[in-house]
Amino acid sequence: MTTAAGVTRATGADVTTPGAVGLPRIVVTPGVTHIGQSGRQGPPTTALCEKDYDVACYEPGQVRAAYDLPALYAKGVTGRGATIVVVDSFGSPTIKDDLATFDKRFGYPAPPSFKIIAPAGAIPRYNPSNDDMVGWAAETTLDVEYAHTIAPGANILLVETPVSETEGVTGFPQIVKAEEYVINHHLGDVISQSFSATEETFTGPQQLAPLRAAYEDAFWHGITVLAASGDSGAADVGPNGSTFYTRPVTSWPDSDPLVTGVGGTELVQGKSSAWTSVVWNDTYNKKAVGNVPSPAAGGGGLSEFFARPFYQDSAAKVVGNRRGVPDISMSAACNGAVDIYSSFGGAPAGWSTICGTSEATPEFAGIVALADQVAGHTLGLINPTLYYLSATHARGIVDVTKGNNTVSFEQGGKLDTVKGFSALPGYDLASGVGTVNALYFVPELAHPGLPYAGLTDKDQVIKR
Repeated sequence: MTTAAGVTRATGADVTTPGAVGLPRIVVTPGVTHIGQSGRQGPPTTALCEKDYDVACYEPGQVRAAYDLPALYAKGVTGRGATIVVVDSFGSPTIKDDLATFDKRFGYPAPPSFKIIAPAGAIPRYNPSNDDMVGWAAETTLDVEYAHTIAPGANILLVETPVSETEGVTGFPQIVKAEEYVINHHLGDVISQSFSATEETFTGPQQLAPLRAAYEDAFWHGITVLAASGDSGAADVGPNGSTFYTRPVTSWPDSDPLVTGVGGTELVQGKSSAWTSVVWNDTYNKKAVGNVPSPAAGGGGLSEFFARPFYQDSAAKVVGNRRGVPDISMSAACNGAVDIYSSFGGAPAGWSTICGTSEATPEFAGIVALADQVAGHTLGLINPTLYYLSATHARGIVDVTKGNNTVSFEQGGKLDTVKGFSALPGYDLASGVGTVNALYFVPELAHPGLPYAGLTDKDQVIKR
């Protein structure tokens, strides 16, 4: 549907593709939303978006400034030597050319290495009439361009899988196969996944056991795995792919204790050019979603499958005895969407603006790549470090204390509201430990001085 602000989203699903109607039963989906007109000749500025769509949008340089990244680049910290692994179904047939156009426009260097592999099987020929392929091509574009924006000196490995994700039947097994290939062949340092499935769409934890193999493998190999927390706030999409749960739920793999769940914030630029962050929630923003509320907020909540891991003991008053997500958050708001360039077909070629936790996740992958360079090695599971830094009030953790992820939507002829969670001092189920000031956070993540540094026992991470 297209709202008053020109937002294109598929009803009831995290995936949001232009003109998507009659979606099949897709419960594992990317979270990406298009704002306003696609195919512009140049990247829209903040002023243009505010004028044409009544919402803000940002060029990549503004995102860099918001996280104090230029000061790190000046020190030579660009992600050099690290490899960011981006995992997407189908990929995009034009991604290398599109990234080159993106880089040329903003004066960025090309990645030292940009490779594309398909270890789980040959990728079907791209069909611009296939809404699912078009949606994943947009996802791929966002993932690659913003991972590169944050860590311009890092290598990029795009791992494409040959099927769209339909939970537990196809999709996830192919992702497991592809990621295990990457891990066992030592091809990357941090894995970025901008997709998720509502926990309740699985039959139970036992169905996840074989699907978790890649994350367990990554844990033992010291590779960091990230996953988006979703774009439906405290609600999430049901098994039919078109309706929402009417009670708080959360999603997997971001809820997995071996994965870092990345939530969403809204960047707000002050008059003095200072940047602040609040929890992303455009659900009730008529300028963003139209006159009828529609879920457009960072996912977060309590897992029904996983107990509280030890690293969340400091947040026990918030999470109780369950695993809480997200762990940390980055820019994702539609009122603050980012510019991308694409030419893959199925949508007008040119510049457009896009938002969702699919933006936040590759951005944080870039942050991890910067820290990998500083550390001189991969960091593996970073969640213990995140909560340690938060508990010790490290300078690089920026607490997010405003906003919530409560959402409303029309369903079954009535307006439903799913009461979510509010931002709090310290950890909360809307923003995690908060967001980052990269100038301080990157060296803190690289050298945290943890009393349990070098953790190798998975049973210490997951309370059984």
